Amino acid sequence: MKRLFFFGVLIILTTSCATEKLNFSPLSNNFYSEAKGSDSDRGVKKSIDINIKENVNASEISNLISTFPKFKNVNLNEEVLNLKYSLQNYLYAIDANNLSGKNRAIKSFEKSYKKIQKLRQSLNKDDDEVLNRYLVRLKTNITVIEDSLKGN
Repeated sequence: MKRLFFFGVLIILTTSCATEKLNFSPLSNNFYSEAKGSDSDRGVKKSIDINIKENVNASEISNLISTFPKFKNVNLNEEVLNLKYSLQNYLYAIDANNLSGKNRAIKSFEKSYKKIQKLRQSLNKDDDEVLNRYLVRLKTNITVIEDSLKGN
């Protein structure tokens, strides 16, 4: 009877305990992220050290790009497209560890942002509030990413 009880407890313990999958790969994630990039980038101290695919702010920027509303003003919609394009280039440049591309995308974003600020004066109050909400969230997320890049 004691044997049966012991084996029953042993079976329950071994089947109910969670185990993590062992990583037998000789390359760890840290090694991969250090080796990522071209040979010419490895010696440069001014590099971007952020994993854009796991960054919450970058994910929110991507979501905002995909859900950005359309407005009745054609010129505003064209400038919103330019803004989206700049933001996508910004995220791609960070992912590719391209500092000059990131800076170009930021300048393009700022230019589109200023044009949108001028064009939004013709919107009604509700559309203006929606647009403002999107722009504030985009700018906040970019600021957080930029601050984390400068902190590295």
